[in-house]
Amino acid sequence: QVQLVESGGGLVQAGGSLRLSCAASGISFSGHAMGWHRQAPGKQRELVAVITRGGSTDYADSVKGRFTISRDNAKNTVYLQMNGLKLEDTAVYYCSTDPPGYGLERFLYWGQGTQVTVSS
Repeated sequence: QVQLVESGGGLVQAGGSLRLSCAASGISFSGHAMGWHRQAPGKQRELVAVITRGGSTDYADSVKGRFTISRDNAKNTVYLQMNGLKLEDTAVYYCSTDPPGYGLERFLYWGQGTQVTVSS
């Protein structure tokens, strides 16, 4: 049974930082791309950052230069370091295995999400 458990969300002032973590179990972690997605109220879920099996990264334009995705295969964990947070970053953040376009659909699993709220 695959489980993805996110943590690290919370309330932060604009300009601040947060680090999200996603611990995976039940899957061969190092063999999969991992992604962070977010969904703001009334909006569609969007892919924010991806890290491939080989460690290559890709980011949505809206977060480039502010967010950094990384992975620790020894800990089966993927991270999202978020700096320079803006009000528009407020959303529920989800991690996934094999994000669409970066893996196989049958290996796409989701975490339960963690709320990030940026205040002015």
